[in-house]
Amino acid sequence: MFYRTFALTGGSLTKLAYYSTVQHKVAKVRSFDHSAKEAPSDKLYEISVQEEVTARLHFIKFENAYIETCLDFIKDHLVNTETKVIKATGGGAHKFKELIERKLGLKVDKEDEMTCLIKGCNFVLRNIPHEAFVYAKHADSEFRFQTTHPDIFPYLLVNIGSGVSIVKVESEDKFERIGGSSIGGGTFWGLGALLTKTKRFDELLQLASKGQHTSVDMLVKDIYGGSYGSLGLTGDLIASSFGKSATADKEFSKEDMAKSLLHMISNDIGQLACLYAKLHNLSRVYFGGFFIRGHPVTMHTITYSINFFTKGEVQALFLRHEGYLGAIGAFLKGAEEDNPNQYSWGENYAGSSGLMSVSPDMYPMQRARSGTFDMLEMDRLERQLVNLPLLQDASSYIPDTVDLTEDAQAREYWLYCFEEALDGVVKRAVASQPDMPEAAERAEKFRQKYRHKLQTLRHQPFAYGSLTVRSLLDTREHCLNEFNFPDPYSKIKQRENDIALKYYQKAVKSMEKLSWEERQFALVRGVLAGNVFDWGAKAVSDVLESDPEFGFEEAKHQLEERPWLVDSYDQWLERLKGPPHKCALFFVDNSGVDIILGVMPFVRELLSRGTEVVLASNSGPALNDVTNGELQILTERIAAMDPVIQDGLKEDRLTLVQSGSSSPCLDLSRLDKVLAMVVRERQTDLVIIEGMGRAIHTNYYAMLSCESLKMAVIKNSWLADRLGGKLFSVVFKYEVPADKADEDSALLTPS
Repeated sequence: MFYRTFALTGGSLTKLAYYSTVQHKVAKVRSFDHSAKEAPSDKLYEISVQEEVTARLHFIKFENAYIETCLDFIKDHLVNTETKVIKATGGGAHKFKELIERKLGLKVDKEDEMTCLIKGCNFVLRNIPHEAFVYAKHADSEFRFQTTHPDIFPYLLVNIGSGVSIVKVESEDKFERIGGSSIGGGTFWGLGALLTKTKRFDELLQLASKGQHTSVDMLVKDIYGGSYGSLGLTGDLIASSFGKSATADKEFSKEDMAKSLLHMISNDIGQLACLYAKLHNLSRVYFGGFFIRGHPVTMHTITYSINFFTKGEVQALFLRHEGYLGAIGAFLKGAEEDNPNQYSWGENYAGSSGLMSVSPDMYPMQRARSGTFDMLEMDRLERQLVNLPLLQDASSYIPDTVDLTEDAQAREYWLYCFEEALDGVVKRAVASQPDMPEAAERAEKFRQKYRHKLQTLRHQPFAYGSLTVRSLLDTREHCLNEFNFPDPYSKIKQRENDIALKYYQKAVKSMEKLSWEERQFALVRGVLAGNVFDWGAKAVSDVLESDPEFGFEEAKHQLEERPWLVDSYDQWLERLKGPPHKCALFFVDNSGVDIILGVMPFVRELLSRGTEVVLASNSGPALNDVTNGELQILTERIAAMDPVIQDGLKEDRLTLVQSGSSSPCLDLSRLDKVLAMVVRERQTDLVIIEGMGRAIHTNYYAMLSCESLKMAVIKNSWLADRLGGKLFSVVFKYEVPADKADEDSALLTPS
């Protein structure tokens, strides 16, 4: 059911924001009571697909020429009996007030434009990790996305509309317009129209992109014959905008005049922004407004100006969803009784059109289309997400190891890899719903949608922020969910969990026969062997499908012999000879052999040493990764066989928590708030991250304030080769933060 609508209408573009409740399928697991007769055969749990309702925010942007179509859409789909008022802000709130009230029969409630803009800006900075970017015109990747600081305040927002407003934002509700200028976008448009007879704003920018400002502007070298060294002025600096037009007896081209005008206004705005940033000691300066609108020419000139006037100390930051800020703010104002800010929200890649290319020469059709119709969807997440408290510096933490936006070779490989894997994903999606005859049709729609996303990303790798293996995996999960395939690997996980449980006691007994030192190595080798069982890796899934007998022992034989590709095992063993850790946080990976025969014996040893253990697993399904719901059932069953695990649960020394994630990778800056609280309360001093997605594609370089252990088997030949290894090479990375290493060495040094 659609709940309420809020629209923002601007001078040339209409932005519509609305809230809906979306019904979709989710996979649930329920434990069988094995003491009763309800348990069929040996199955541990049953899987059911249920309907669930979640909240979604929709933002649509299109040209004002289509305002009638927009209002028809609202009338037909969004206005319900509860809707009495529609929120509007911006110039169009006045311009289209009568039309909106007449067509919809609703009262138009106008909201303050600047308040809406700030609320919208705060919302996207808080909820979209790769929202802000630096524009670098001549770099391989023109967009360089920034990691959003955990505390987004304070910042400076330079809103360039008809004029310029400079706003200092100190908190959610505290902001102040500290300055501005009458020389802004309207000045560029108005003077540009007089100079070139061009009336359309985008056409004026198109002219500027082809012009040479040096034909019109007087440079330092035109006056002094070169640079002015004593004042630090290079010869190429503009000494006087339009200076040559006063003395040169010739006609100037429209392109050159437009470029000169753009430089003049951008430099003025840039210097003004720098002065206010310095005056108020602000290092984060965001630029927005219709003057920007994702155009490369304006972003480049603003960037150049900021770099020049601050000598590179301040970066000009732009926003992916800058055009939606007012609409988002208007929505938030209207929905205050529901307090949307109490939740975390995530961009739904399946329903969002992404950032279109802004190069007018490369993609002219996309530039035209992005101005006509553009979409952003945000889903309300079940869990409130926060930083892991153990990050050494949350403001500099970058989850992903490789940015495919900047690495063309890696990008081409992984896009090819995901396209090649599509048939297998479709096959498993259909197999996961054998009782639903329309599953094959839905799976085909998923294939088309995801393939289209991959093709878009091949041409526009920056569409959803930095392109990474994680974002490719997450986009696939979003597309699967859109077509109601919540857990394509559910049957595989169920089967592998049932089989692995039968071997648990045997695995534990074999460990108990070993000496202490032999056991430590066998436990690590067991985790690594278990981690081989990853259906997301084609090299593994091919083996598992062709050889049903491939098991735990066979996986051990596949592992690289020591020394491993990354090998800190000796240091880890030495640490184990010391006092036990107080609490270990373990981010687990796959179902079946991995969690049951690999991780659980390792956890058992930690508990036996006197270390508390927190097992963090996915909140929702992704590939064959174990979910929190499945892990609860598995742990109960293991506890019934193993007194060490049973005592750990009873004494609250073994805790199971949700990570807040539904991804095969791991972003330590977006974790369940409850998990963060448990980490603090338990005084966690060891973090263990397992698996290729969580420990190599992400977090390989993550710096923590406590000891950490990253374990993974490389199950991709291309990646192994790139890292200097081979298929099934081992990464065993034990790290101690510098300050703790100093403390430990001090303890070992005799006085």
